[in-house]
Amino acid sequence: MQDKYSFEYAIIRIVPRVEREEFLNAGVILYCPEHNFLKTKFELNQEKLSIFSNELDMDEIKERLAVFEQICSGDPRGGEIAALSIASRFRWLTATRSTVLQNSSVHPGLCTQPEETLNRIYDELVK
Repeated sequence: MQDKYSFEYAIIRIVPRVEREEFLNAGVILYCPEHNFLKTKFELNQEKLSIFSNELDMDEIKERLAVFEQICSGDPRGGEIAALSIASRFRWLTATRSTVLQNSSVHPGLCTQPEETLNRIYDELVK
């Protein structure tokens, strides 16, 4: 029997008009401390987003999503946050915010392979 490891994840949401509270799931952030794993997977579906609003700055959203990726990987281009511990980076990325780019609540689980789990959650909740 394979060991199971605890993980936490949140869904990345794009909220075109915060006051309407409508959102589109755009990605997943998954953290597994036992594997020192913090990664995000996302897709910016411009066609779906245009249904919510045609006033979004897609380039700005792409840049913000890229920063999420940089912070997850500890890339210096992610700024000071990217230099924090992996747990602190996850907590910062999943903190509650009221902007166009938001996250769901953090959800826990058990997995054997965090990369496979990230892909499965992405396929189930984002695609």
